[in-house]
Amino acid sequence: MTAPLHRARRIATSATLALLTLAGLAAGGVATTLSQTSSAARQPDAGPLPPARPSSGGPLVAAVALGASGTVGSDALAPYEVFAGSPRFSVYTVAATRRPARVEGGPSIIPAFTFDDTRSGRAPRPDVVVVPAVSDPDGESEAPMRTWVAEQAHQGALVLGVCAGSRLLAATGLLDGRTATSHWSRMASLRRSRPQVHWVDGKRYVQDGAITTTAGITSGIPGALRVMTDLAGAEEAARVGAAMGYPDWSVDGPVDIPVQSFGAGDWPIGLNVLLPWGRPVLGVALADGMGEIDIASAFEVFDVSYAARPVAISETGVVTTRHGMVLVTDTVEQGPRPDRLAAPGARGTGQLGSGLERWAARNDVPVDALHRPGRVGFDGALEYLAAAEGRATAVSAAKMVDYPTAHLSLVGRGGPSRVAALAGLALALAAAAAATPTLAARLRRRPSRRE
Repeated sequence: MTAPLHRARRIATSATLALLTLAGLAAGGVATTLSQTSSAARQPDAGPLPPARPSSGGPLVAAVALGASGTVGSDALAPYEVFAGSPRFSVYTVAATRRPARVEGGPSIIPAFTFDDTRSGRAPRPDVVVVPAVSDPDGESEAPMRTWVAEQAHQGALVLGVCAGSRLLAATGLLDGRTATSHWSRMASLRRSRPQVHWVDGKRYVQDGAITTTAGITSGIPGALRVMTDLAGAEEAARVGAAMGYPDWSVDGPVDIPVQSFGAGDWPIGLNVLLPWGRPVLGVALADGMGEIDIASAFEVFDVSYAARPVAISETGVVTTRHGMVLVTDTVEQGPRPDRLAAPGARGTGQLGSGLERWAARNDVPVDALHRPGRVGFDGALEYLAAAEGRATAVSAAKMVDYPTAHLSLVGRGGPSRVAALAGLALALAAAAAATPTLAARLRRRPSRRE
């Protein structure tokens, strides 16, 4: 073989080894990331649990359904607080069983009722059913949820499909022949798999008869307010909407939003997915009485950005939210040790129990107020993320959750040094792999000592 051919083969081998090294690191990183975000629901310790209860005794009933395969937390918690914010509504969670329902990236939820409870009359029949995104909408594990949602729709309930909750609605057949929307990242696959539905981009929510579907994650807030307008009137929806503080929302406001897609600006999240090693653990310190949207935002922005691993922590392992939802958390003695503690909500670290405060002081763990005064919900959570991980990460996370940011101050340092160091190490390993053929050739040409 001629020298040029030898050189070309060596260059090709070097490039292949470099690419294989990077591909192997990327595959391992993705697998690690997925394993960290799909932990099973923790079972509460033996003993009585606080009763999960409806939010109030309002005459209109909203039921937030929870999946068996894993539920997107913000899709459930945010509409729950919207409806619970009106005394006209009674809101409860419902699932196939009373076991803790796993929430992706957040604390598990104890359902107040089961699907069979609504059939037997033990739970009031819902006027509106909230369908959040679940991990396996077409799978056998979610067959009870699909059946129950279809039953309630046929009995006259309004249906609110939040974000990729439209996938489960499509699987029931309820969307056939209708116009609907979903999270922007799901639209192409939904058009292929469910062509019988007219999928539209660029809408905060879409109403078609008794079914409302929303764009990504936080769009469940204006979607729920739209349904509230239909059931309780514009004045009540405007009152609750003002308390929710969703940017640029009004009862008669436009529903058009930018059509999104993955782009170069999402590089921080991409690197966080591919390079998870050394990712910090953020202990989200929960206490009784916290607002559902404050809790949801604390987990969601870190769950979609992969900048830290959020872990729910409380003093007792069980907390009850402001409107009666029961959440199952870790305690500091369980689960991974947090590198920081962050307390959601307007009261900040003032809601930490004395036990958590002592533990943090004893172990030299910093404690942050995740939300600044006047910046609660997703406003405060995104600003906290920007301060910790840089503006680019926060802007990309806001796009993932479909949240407007023009009014926010997303100021922070350029980016995480952990990811930069890991990226440099990955490139060094790829370079070392690429150099292997050249080093081997030089060793073969080196004369032996016997010569």
